[in-house]
Amino acid sequence: MPLTVEFLGLARILTHVSHHTLQLHNGRTYRQIIKALGEDFPELVGHVIAPGLESMHSSNMLCVNGTHMIQPGDMDRSPTEGDRIILMSILAGG
Repeated sequence: MPLTVEFLGLARILTHVSHHTLQLHNGRTYRQIIKALGEDFPELVGHVIAPGLESMHSSNMLCVNGTHMIQPGDMDRSPTEGDRIILMSILAGG
């Protein structure tokens, strides 16, 4: 199934795109999604995605359907069909 990841903040600035669609195979985890994004957008590695491609820097996270932030303990869970995934920065200055 296709899964669209929307980029906000630093991810959008670095990639120059607002979203990216991945093919999601049954059981693909959030950790695998982060790895795929790092492979497709190497410019995210070191800034948004940690080297090793298995996690993000603590100032970034995935949000599902605008209501649920993926915590480190959730990285081995899988999204469901129709989920809206947002890769966003969680720090902002004033």
